[in-house]
Amino acid sequence: MAFMVWDNSLSVNIKEIDEQHKKLFNIVNDLHSAMGAGKGKEVMGSVLAGLIEYTKTHFAAEEGLMQKHLYPGYLAHKANHDALTRQVSDVMKKFQDGQTIVTVEIMNFLKDWLANHIQNTDKKYSSHLNSKGVV
Repeated sequence: MAFMVWDNSLSVNIKEIDEQHKKLFNIVNDLHSAMGAGKGKEVMGSVLAGLIEYTKTHFAAEEGLMQKHLYPGYLAHKANHDALTRQVSDVMKKFQDGQTIVTVEIMNFLKDWLANHIQNTDKKYSSHLNSKGVV
């Protein structure tokens, strides 16, 4: 069973963004699967690098839509994105420096952050962007 399961309660009613969120879920699930197979340490670097790269793409897409459609909560949302980017980059640096990383803690952090961010932060821009014709 997948570590993170997508369901319609997570939808922001914007197809492009929902698809990107699903991709982020898949990246986290790939790491979880590797951990279950005893290969978490082996794939941690590549999965974190992939997560960082894809997150940048995703955040740029969200932020672009918010700016284009004058979402009033843009600055706070961007600050939230920047904070996550720093946190994941810090984990990556620790990994690259050979510091011990507790994979279960990282998994729970990613799961909690992603689900909470979508449900509590992304849903705030949803109705604004939908009202501007973004679906």
